[in-house]
Amino acid sequence: MTAWLMYLGEDPKRVGQGYDDHPSTHYSWNSRVPNSATVAVGDTIVLWDGKTLLGLSVIEDIKTGTGTADVSSCPKCGKADIAERKTMTPKYRCWTESCKFEFDNRHVATVDVTTYRSQHEAGWIDLRGQVTAPELRALCEQPKSQNALRRLRWDDFRTRVETGKNATSLNIVDKARKVITGGHSERMVRVRKGQAVFRASLLDSFGEVCAFTGPMPAAVLDAAHLYSYAAKQEHAESGGLLLRKDVHRLFDLGQIAIDPTTFTLDVTAETRAYPVYDKLHGQPLTVALDKKHQKWVREHWAMHRAQNQATIPGQNTGTQTTLTV
Repeated sequence: MTAWLMYLGEDPKRVGQGYDDHPSTHYSWNSRVPNSATVAVGDTIVLWDGKTLLGLSVIEDIKTGTGTADVSSCPKCGKADIAERKTMTPKYRCWTESCKFEFDNRHVATVDVTTYRSQHEAGWIDLRGQVTAPELRALCEQPKSQNALRRLRWDDFRTRVETGKNATSLNIVDKARKVITGGHSERMVRVRKGQAVFRASLLDSFGEVCAFTGPMPAAVLDAAHLYSYAAKQEHAESGGLLLRKDVHRLFDLGQIAIDPTTFTLDVTAETRAYPVYDKLHGQPLTVALDKKHQKWVREHWAMHRAQNQATIPGQNTGTQTTLTV
């Protein structure tokens, strides 16, 4: 597993070009960035803002192009490894080990570059605030690196996220990577088309009702898939429920699941630390499920709970493992 820590702040950390990035869907860089051409489809992308972890996903696609970039360099050594200082003077400092020159006027040149833009929406897990910047730096293969794209020690990073306070399973990353490297990256994106129609059909079937919490305004209800959209090219019949936005996200992460034997809610211990979610544990669904719904529920349970279960009643062992969204 190759994993990259990539910087995405509100303002560019280094002097240079900004991008229209959105952490949960796409990220851009160019050939001036070290490791730019090494990042590949199927790699894990971990985004941070210089202060804390934002989230992670698996790269489904990388689009390349051509463009230009304004490259700032040190007037003394000519290196581009310079940083702008917000409160100190002189305004800029060269980070080159043999230089360290401080100056107010940088040299700027426009150069041709190859542009890169990742697409990574399908497996996105929001982990904002769960790992601090010092921890992230320490988890890099080269902790003292100043590069915008840095290799992470994946196993150590994963252990940090999956243990301790606010522990979050990264199983969905494994499933997404398996699907993407198996040649299905196009379907992971394409199946999202028709989402509005899918949601409308769920509203028609269930009304303005969250399957976990009861009646809710339509504006806060998401169409939540119960199956792997990565493995299908259409919205499956009885393949979704309406969920309030926050519980939808927790369901995606497996922090809330539906017990396939009782069809009651199973909330993880760390999530039950919050009273609003603790009261959901053990509660029945607020809507009725048909047999097709129940099939998808068993698959979701298999993904997020099976490792802690000897058997799953009613599970079809031949069913494909799923990536839930």
